[in-house]
Amino acid sequence: MRLPGTRYQEHGWEQVRKLLGRCSLHAFRQLDMALMLDAARHAELLDHYTDAVAAALRRSDKSARAEAAGNSYGDSVCELALSLVFELQAQPAYWAGLTGAIAAEHARIGAFWQQAAADGNLRKKVNDMYAGLRDKIDADNYTVNTGVACSPNKIYTYRMLDTAYRDIAQLFAGWRQHAAQVGAILGRELAGIPIEARQMKSIAGCKAEWIIRWSASREAFSGSPGPLHTKSKRFSSLKNSPEKIAAMLCEIGDYEELSANLDSGDDWQSDAGEAALWLEDYWRVIEESEAQQAAAEEEEPLADVVDQILRAPPSDEDDEEFEPAADTPAPEAEEDEPPLSFADHVIAEAPATAAQLDAEQAIAAALSLPLRYLELARSAQDNASWALHVLKDDTLAIRLAVYHKLLGASDDSYPDAWLDPATGELPTLQQLAALDRISMPTLRKRRNAAIDKLHAAPARGSVKKEFA
Repeated sequence: MRLPGTRYQEHGWEQVRKLLGRCSLHAFRQLDMALMLDAARHAELLDHYTDAVAAALRRSDKSARAEAAGNSYGDSVCELALSLVFELQAQPAYWAGLTGAIAAEHARIGAFWQQAAADGNLRKKVNDMYAGLRDKIDADNYTVNTGVACSPNKIYTYRMLDTAYRDIAQLFAGWRQHAAQVGAILGRELAGIPIEARQMKSIAGCKAEWIIRWSASREAFSGSPGPLHTKSKRFSSLKNSPEKIAAMLCEIGDYEELSANLDSGDDWQSDAGEAALWLEDYWRVIEESEAQQAAAEEEEPLADVVDQILRAPPSDEDDEEFEPAADTPAPEAEEDEPPLSFADHVIAEAPATAAQLDAEQAIAAALSLPLRYLELARSAQDNASWALHVLKDDTLAIRLAVYHKLLGASDDSYPDAWLDPATGELPTLQQLAALDRISMPTLRKRRNAAIDKLHAAPARGSVKKEFA
């Protein structure tokens, strides 16, 4: 949980608590615990205790636990523990509470610190002391940062609501295993996945009535009553104040969203660097493209072909100019370049079975394309196209990827059947890869190989006229 001014309410507190407990036990071994019963020696003992704990913390500052992140603001577990120890000297009332608890335990069972279970008993008392001090410090800092009065009890309430939200989120995530309790929280029987499980993206999306019903359902499903339904009066008023719960949930969610950039400052601070790198890549690609185009123009006249990779429809003027007269014999073909018949260019690519068509339609539907997209796109191909003749061994998706690379996603020469109705352009490379049931790297590799075939293929006979 993250609130303005707080440092000890996040995920790292458990490690802070354990580190303080271990170092406190080490400090107690250096003290005469019997002096805890003498109120006149409490101030002196506090000085000795804080010095011993601080020394133990510094000795362990290179351990994995001490170096772990204590909160999202960059404080380590060891740093938080040290600051809390020094705060104890500034607020000795919490030390007095610890010595009072030790004196009461001594009055009940004697010198318990000499017993076998002494470590566990002392740890619990130390944990209680630091938990109270933690909430006091965070409550004071919250007041300073917001100008709104806040007590340690209110901080405790915020933390309880955050814990409740996280438990509800886990139940929603495993709704199949916890359908009965999730239904009790939502106030209805489940007929399938609850839409709330997808809608609740943060604590701000958690509803107050869910918190109340969650607390009411705890005893039935976990054996212990929820925090709003215990005999303690700490939260008893909250179960009748859903508007107060909603306001506190919203406050936690709003501040977590506002301060989220603290978790990933580099992401937004490096925008300028990202832009510079992008421009460098852009100019590098432009220069390489210009160099490749210049080399291609010198080696192969295919550069004139690239801009009209599809066969242009013949105009009426072309028909009149080149149509031979009825009594004019057709010119003989050159001996070394025999003409190619139209049959040589026909590409039969329709699916062989209805099962293949069904599979294609399922893929198209998943990509939000027309169901018969592949079937209609194949039929829209110009079977006399020179490019189609060269790429006859490649799939339709690879050919469309070639056109996408050479002519762009949108070109007036593209048949309507090739275009995605939603964009008016060719499908994206991701869609084409999915249509071909291959990965993006494989698509790019096959597309580049197909482009190389186009550049290497000779334009022969009547096929060459397509690009003349």
